[in-house]
Amino acid sequence: MVELSKLKAVDLREVWMNEARDFTPWLAKNIEQLGEVLGMDLEVDATEAEVGSFSLDLLARDLGTDRAVVIENQLESTNHDHLGKLLTYAARYEAHTVVWLVREFRPEHRAAMDWLNQRTGEDTAFFGVVVEAWTIDESRAAPRFVPITFPNDWQKQSVRGERGSGAGQVSERGKRYQRFFQALIDTLRDEHRFTSAEKGQPQNWYHFTSTFNGMPYNASLDGNGNAVAGVYIQSDDWAKNKARFDRLMARRQDIESAIGYSLEWERRDDIKASLIQVTRKGSIDDDDETLEEIRAWMIERLLELKQVLPKYLEDAVSIGAEPSPTMLSDNSDSE
Repeated sequence: MVELSKLKAVDLREVWMNEARDFTPWLAKNIEQLGEVLGMDLEVDATEAEVGSFSLDLLARDLGTDRAVVIENQLESTNHDHLGKLLTYAARYEAHTVVWLVREFRPEHRAAMDWLNQRTGEDTAFFGVVVEAWTIDESRAAPRFVPITFPNDWQKQSVRGERGSGAGQVSERGKRYQRFFQALIDTLRDEHRFTSAEKGQPQNWYHFTSTFNGMPYNASLDGNGNAVAGVYIQSDDWAKNKARFDRLMARRQDIESAIGYSLEWERRDDIKASLIQVTRKGSIDDDDETLEEIRAWMIERLLELKQVLPKYLEDAVSIGAEPSPTMLSDNSDSE
C-alpha cells in the first residue's frame, strides 16, 4: 500500500515576509502561475505603476487580447481601502481584467466583487483570488491561487472557451478567426502544455507567452495571404526592441541550424516591433480542410520554436529586462 503524506498550510508571512519587497517581486517573476489559474497568458508591463499619489502593485497584459490587467496584492483580510484602490487603478488603466489577491475575503467584499461582475459588461472581469502556501513533508512551500469570486459563468465558459465572446457583435469573418484560433489554443494547451490561454478571439492573430517579457510567440493569418508562426519583439522601447533583434540576428546561423530551416528576419525600423518568423500560404477564407492543415503547421512550428529559442531569448532579453525564474516550487507540472 502506498504511504501518503498530508498537506500542511504555511503562514503566508513565513514565505513572503513583506508584501511589497517579497510577494510582489515574486509574483512578477512567476506571473504564469496566476495566468494558469485565470486561463490566460499574462505578461507583466510594470510593478508599482503610478496612479496619482498611489501605486498599483502589478500592471499586466493578457497576451491573447493585448488588454490591460490590474493586480492588487493584499496578504491580509480584505478592507475598504484596497477595494477603493482597486477600482481607481482599474479606471486609470482602462483594465478589462481586475484581480485582487488576498489572504482572506470578508463576506461584504466578496459580495461587492460579485456585484461588480453582475453589473459590468462581459468585456470586464473582476477576480477575487485567495493566496495560499502549502508544504508536504519537508518540501519547500508551494503557492496556490484559489479564485473565490469571478465573472458570471466563468468556470463553465472557460472550459468551453466562450468567455467574453460577445458573439452577437462579432462578424462572420470574426467568428471564423475565433473558431480557428480556439482549436489552435485548445490543442496547444491540452496536448502540449504550451499555453494557459482558454479563449480564442475574433482577430487574425494570437500571442503566447515565452516567459520573456516583450517577446511572445506569435501565430497569425496576415493580410497578405500568409500563415505566420514566430516571435514578436514588442516592448514599449523602440531601441530595446531593435537591440534585442540584433542580438538574436547575430546568432541567426546557430538558430536556423538548430531549428532545421530558414526564418524570415524583419527588423522593421519603420515600426516599434521586430519579427522573426516562418510563413506559408494561408488565409481564413481557405476551406476547412486547408485551415486544418494550416493549424497543424502552426502548432508544429510553434513547438519547434519553443524547443530551440529559449536560451537565445534569455540572452536577448538581458538587454534591459530579466527572464522569469521559478523562485518557489510549482504546485503543478512545468511546461
